[in-house]
Amino acid sequence: MNAITVTPITPRIGAEIGGVDLREELSEETVRLIREAWLEHQVIFFRDQDLTHEQHIAFAAQFGELHIHPTVQHHPEHPEVIVIHADANSRQVAGDGWHSDVTFEKNPPVGSVLRLTEIPPDGGGATLFSSMYSAYDTLSPAFQEFLEDRIASHRLGKLPGHRQDENPPSAQHPVILTHPETGRKGIFVNQGFTKRIEDLSRDESQAILQYLYRHIENPNFHVRFHWTENSIAMWDNRCVQHLATWDYFPATRHGYRVTLKGSPNS
Repeated sequence: MNAITVTPITPRIGAEIGGVDLREELSEETVRLIREAWLEHQVIFFRDQDLTHEQHIAFAAQFGELHIHPTVQHHPEHPEVIVIHADANSRQVAGDGWHSDVTFEKNPPVGSVLRLTEIPPDGGGATLFSSMYSAYDTLSPAFQEFLEDRIASHRLGKLPGHRQDENPPSAQHPVILTHPETGRKGIFVNQGFTKRIEDLSRDESQAILQYLYRHIENPNFHVRFHWTENSIAMWDNRCVQHLATWDYFPATRHGYRVTLKGSPNS
């Protein structure tokens, strides 16, 4: 096997990993290098990885315990695998707004490993990733200080592909999250699940959240990944938000996601 390569895509976020076949058993050194690249670049990409579900699961499991999604239907034979699918019969698609995954849980996922096996023609169906480190770093010091000790409430609302519970799950998280492994600070509110900032009036909370949501959409913080068949994206949910474009209707986009479980220390 050739030596692993790490090629940054933008100065702020994203890198493509080469020289590795994820179907093979990886050495401890290779896993360490992939993890280092993941933590540094926040989202990493692999090309031409024709994995079975078992190989997909085995690769992800080298980076942490696997998560079973509480409200999204999983693969019938592999509870760790979520099926990602949209076609001519779809009226909505999951992930078409900026979000971090499953922040309505007390311990949200550490990250995810997504593999697409069928892609739309002509480059459609790209995924955008936004660096919450960069979004935080570009706030004024005074605003950073104001947000530092704020807590936000997160709750599962009505979203496509999610089971609707009578009492939807909810959790509270810091507005500014210090990454437990890198020590860097990032914004940790998202329009998918964040409902309000505690100890502020409703209007104050909404004004600040809307400002942060627009700020996160700044393309200077983004990397745009154009999928090819059997590509993989692995992102750090603690410091990255993502958005799946839906510019390919009525074409089909199909793949599978395995997610890394969070813990109080992750």
